[in-house]
Amino acid sequence: MAPSRGLLRLLTRPVSSNPNPGSRSMSLLRRAYTSFAEQLANPANRVQSYISHSRDPFVNLSIEDYILRTSPLDSTVLFLYTNRPCVVIGRNQNPWLEVNLGILQAANRQGKTANDTEPPGIGDVDLVRRRSGGGTVFHDEGNLNWSITCPRTEFTRDKHAEMVVRALRKVGVERARVNERHDIVLDQGHRRHPSDPQDTHQTAYTAEEGGPRPLKVSGSAYKLTRARALHHATTLLASPNLHTIPQYLHSPARNSIQAKGVESVSSPVGNIGLDVDKFQQRLQEEFTAMYAHQGKVPSVQMVGEEHLNIPAIRKGYEELKTDDWMWSQTPQFTLLLEDLFGTTIEINVHHGTIQTLETKCDRDLGDMLEELRTALVGEKLQDIGDWVQFLQSRIEPWHSDYEIVADRLEKFLPVPQFGRP
Repeated sequence: MAPSRGLLRLLTRPVSSNPNPGSRSMSLLRRAYTSFAEQLANPANRVQSYISHSRDPFVNLSIEDYILRTSPLDSTVLFLYTNRPCVVIGRNQNPWLEVNLGILQAANRQGKTANDTEPPGIGDVDLVRRRSGGGTVFHDEGNLNWSITCPRTEFTRDKHAEMVVRALRKVGVERARVNERHDIVLDQGHRRHPSDPQDTHQTAYTAEEGGPRPLKVSGSAYKLTRARALHHATTLLASPNLHTIPQYLHSPARNSIQAKGVESVSSPVGNIGLDVDKFQQRLQEEFTAMYAHQGKVPSVQMVGEEHLNIPAIRKGYEELKTDDWMWSQTPQFTLLLEDLFGTTIEINVHHGTIQTLETKCDRDLGDMLEELRTALVGEKLQDIGDWVQFLQSRIEPWHSDYEIVADRLEKFLPVPQFGRP
């Protein structure tokens, strides 16, 4: 089924002949989001399909959550979206452990100009904590995100990944398969061998153990409710940032943090080499064929920022952008500042708040340790925009040893000041 662009054209065409164009535009927007809410909740619509024209990850994840919460319990819903450059972490992950936070805003940090050959050349990159589990991923305009919401009783971790593999194979990507971790990979074996084309877990290029590792092109995450299941995933089709993604997903604090929560599993990644719009259409066709027995799929509806007028979507959007959601959801962890004045300083953080600060051995740091405790224990990391300035405002007299501590903390526990002056 070809995507319907009718609604998008309707929302953007000129209305200058209307004596009150602003009023008509608002009327069209109201009709658009009202139509979406009514269509989504209609129990007669057991199979539905939506595409977002927004590139805002906070908007798209909020619409996705609204679909999960509002669609009929026996319905299956496809939602496709593409985000601007952003790093998306799982609900139970530690951003300081998973992400190189110091370069997310590197293009504008301290007045420096971005170098097009380095990660800052991408510009500012959003950091988003989604509501589902799973690992950390990088999104950009060359990465199609697909999302399926279905009855929990019909959910398996492979079912819709297999659907995507079938769509890929029908456009000539015969190396695509679902691996044992439920991800989609491209086999890199050099010799073609006999295989079953209907087997979505093996290809003619699947290598023996010890052979070339497959390239990961799609990673999945899930959210399960009592009656519903959400399965969403990335699809690396034509990312222009493939060479810099590892730099965003490698934290300088990785070897200094002892953490609870979910850690990402690193895998070599690659582009599939397909046009996003064309594959989006192919995937819709595969989805329609897969669920044709359940009923006709209504025309594909476009969604986007205008749907923030739906209170539940607006509420979810605003929550995702709060500091408490981003930082205070972090599970307990301990940062080890090793080889510091002949000892190791341990900083325990729970839900983004510093709980304790201790030394690992009996070395006496004099008044320094107590000064650091007084300044830091009970503070939320999200409230510390610059470690040097923060500590200078709380410790007096200031000397070079405190500067050393502050610099180490700025390296390991930075907090990007998104949207702040």
